[in-house]
Amino acid sequence: MELKKELQIFAWILGFFLFAYFMPIGNETFNNALLQAFELTKWYAQEHVILCLIPAFFIAGVIAVFVSQGAVIKYFGANAKKWKSYLIASLSGTILAVCSCTILPLFSSIHKRGAGLGPAIAFLYSGPAINILAIILTARILGFELGVARIIGAVVFSVIIGIIMSFIYRKEEKERAEKMDFPEIKEERPLWQTSYHFFVLVFILVFVNWGKPDTTEGIMFWLWNYKWQITAFFGLLFIVSLIKILKMKPLYVLLAAIPVIATSLIFPTQPLIPFVLAVVGLTILTLITPGESQDWISETWGFTKQIMPLLAAGVLVAGLLLGTAEGEGIIPSEWISSFLGGNSIQANFFASIFGAFMYFATLTEIPIIQGLLNNGMGQGPALALLLAGPALSLPNMLVIRSVIGTQKTTVYVILVSIMATASGLIYGAII
Repeated sequence: MELKKELQIFAWILGFFLFAYFMPIGNETFNNALLQAFELTKWYAQEHVILCLIPAFFIAGVIAVFVSQGAVIKYFGANAKKWKSYLIASLSGTILAVCSCTILPLFSSIHKRGAGLGPAIAFLYSGPAINILAIILTARILGFELGVARIIGAVVFSVIIGIIMSFIYRKEEKERAEKMDFPEIKEERPLWQTSYHFFVLVFILVFVNWGKPDTTEGIMFWLWNYKWQITAFFGLLFIVSLIKILKMKPLYVLLAAIPVIATSLIFPTQPLIPFVLAVVGLTILTLITPGESQDWISETWGFTKQIMPLLAAGVLVAGLLLGTAEGEGIIPSEWISSFLGGNSIQANFFASIFGAFMYFATLTEIPIIQGLLNNGMGQGPALALLLAGPALSLPNMLVIRSVIGTQKTTVYVILVSIMATASGLIYGAII
């Protein structure tokens, strides 16, 4: 066992040496790909870490600390009613407007608390795949039929993939369930209080990431136009939760809130400043408040340590290989476009694989697919990419592997790719 570990270390060292030794510095394609890798990483850091991942880490911490293990097992465990657990898991994306990376802390948290593999996988897939805003924009921009096919495929996918994963690993899941089979423990606080605290954070996550629609009319534009005011309203509700539910000292909460309110008035066009100050204030409050609050920040930091390094590495590699929406990586964009034409098995399979490894932030898949459709991509491959892309990415895979292991992650990726390919073939044949 020790020899195996040492050989792995040697392999990493050798691999890095060979990469450094033969690195094609000076080659225009490689230099451009390297630039795209850092461009993607910079864009990801600016657009997603503060507004997406940080709230997601805190929400994951809430699940880990404030939602009892018994409650998770009750709704998602091996003995829970299957129809109920899969229904809740598969429709989670209607609440969480998140990307394939933001869902990871939440998935890791419910799995850690005892959720069965099947419902946890359904939750993992549906979170980014069944985004109501993305579905609406898909129907508007790419066509009504494609929008309908996307939502049907995503809901069905999440359930079927979860059931298959649960069946494949049924023996292991049974042993895991037996270890967690304990009498239901009475909750320390009413369910409504935990739900209030959880959903206030969820709504903050949703509205700070509310994207600008392609129209200047309607409810979607109104929500985008006033998203920071709506976020501020939920921020006030969150202050109430900190004082009344978490029992933090009102004076400390007020002192933490004053800089946030002041900077929002001084810098009305720079909402990131008060948001960052709010995160800093919340972190300090949780650190100085004994009991559950300190447990909350501890769990939040635990998810951050586990996930952030893998995401950073994954985003860099994805940018190096595939580039960004504005530039290409080592793999030429012409190759990608040429492989996606028509409705063949190869085109649909390539679309699903390309979607699985490429990183798509929430809603960015739509303009990318629109561009590919304009360059000859078939309708079937478009659906395959829509079903595989938002739910998977190379960074996403690295983190999933750290939670459920290499084998289960490989099976999950294969199932998503196969089902996306099959769906694309069927849809392409019908359309």
